Amino acid sequence: MSQMPQQAAVSKCPSCEEPLESGDRFCGACGYDLSVVPARPEDSPTLAINGAVPAQEGVDWPVARDSDGHGHPAPVHAAAELPGTDSGGSPLPPPPPPPPAPGVRFDRPGEPDEYPLQAPDPRLTAEQAVPAQQAAAAEPVAPAAPAPPTAPAAAEKVCVACRAGRVDDDGYCENCGHAQPRERDHMEQESGPVAAVSDRGLRHHRNEDAFSVGCTALPDGAPASVAIVCDGVSSATRPDDASLAASRAAGASLLGALPRGTHPQQAMHDAILAASQAVNALADEPATAREQAPHQNAPACTLVGAVVTAGLLVVGWVGDSRVYWVPADRTTPPARLTEDDSWAAQMVAAGLMSEAEAYADERAHAITGWLGADAYELEPHTASFKPDRPGVVVVCTDGLWNYAESAEEMAEAMPLDAAARPLHGARVLVGHALDGGGHDNVTVALLPFPAPPQGAGSA
Repeated sequence: MSQMPQQAAVSKCPSCEEPLESGDRFCGACGYDLSVVPARPEDSPTLAINGAVPAQEGVDWPVARDSDGHGHPAPVHAAAELPGTDSGGSPLPPPPPPPPAPGVRFDRPGEPDEYPLQAPDPRLTAEQAVPAQQAAAAEPVAPAAPAPPTAPAAAEKVCVACRAGRVDDDGYCENCGHAQPRERDHMEQESGPVAAVSDRGLRHHRNEDAFSVGCTALPDGAPASVAIVCDGVSSATRPDDASLAASRAAGASLLGALPRGTHPQQAMHDAILAASQAVNALADEPATAREQAPHQNAPACTLVGAVVTAGLLVVGWVGDSRVYWVPADRTTPPARLTEDDSWAAQMVAAGLMSEAEAYADERAHAITGWLGADAYELEPHTASFKPDRPGVVVVCTDGLWNYAESAEEMAEAMPLDAAARPLHGARVLVGHALDGGGHDNVTVALLPFPAPPQGAGSA
């Protein structure tokens, strides 16, 4: 059989908060129907803290034991279960924040596993504290709202989505789970008068290009600028690691050799060999890894670089990344300073095809030279030039020159003030490739010639 709703035992009207007498079915002040007030639930709504069982009504609390040696009783239940005021009506100190909600991990080192219990009011004796706490248990306490995520420390990466959560080592926010942009998706660097920009492009899922730029001085104090640009071979294993290792090794080799008096062309040759060794080292792996993935090949990449001094320009390359010369006086012709290690270049060199025919072929970009443990034979190419006028050296991957293949097209795409503002110029050239479709990763470095004195940079 059905039952009428049980009348709640309340001391105040839920509508106007006027005092009520026992047995009232309607409020004498506003006429509120007390029969619609839901009955007090049998279980306590207080949330358990650290797995403890919530306090129930009618519990005969034991007298608190002396805990600190000064006559102050220890608390008998968690701070979240205490009322907002003590027995004298004075506010209690705010309770500590609740622990994180289940399933959310913050991994902050040094955080205690349990939150300390709140100390009782020192004005209460042990006999007074127990009735006050017992009365608190009789009143329902609203569940505490989940605490907002603690802001990460200054050294930690902050989520770009929620701006509050810590980014874990796997690249995801521990608060909202949002995947973070990868650092190599877009990179920019300016070192004195030389600058470089690299972008993932619009079609690739990652950036397999890498670069290294820097400035140094020759033994006589003359300035020298260095740029290395590498393009990972996508058909190889870990092309992004290969390009990064090669660019770092070659850049470090050049910046170490030039101040010792090594001729820039010899330094470039040695830098390419150092880059090759760094990429070859990536192929070393346990035999078990090879057994589990026998289809994998060795990491590989291409490399192109330039060294600019006060009167000399040196380029070096393996693969199909390029160096262009664009004079400051745009009425004089620009030039391409490298020859591709590619199928198309071989067809043109052999006289079997015109350049237009060769680069229109689907095999055009098949490279015939690269850095990697499975390269047929490493043949570093180097060349030295002595330009008779100022200009800008463009070092780039095919992600750019596919959209500005001829030297004239490259010069037309580059801003007129690129020598004074190389970082801006590199950004414009990357934007040119993205506007053209961005089918590949795009990387470009700009070096003004002649190398300006130390301390001079872009405006």
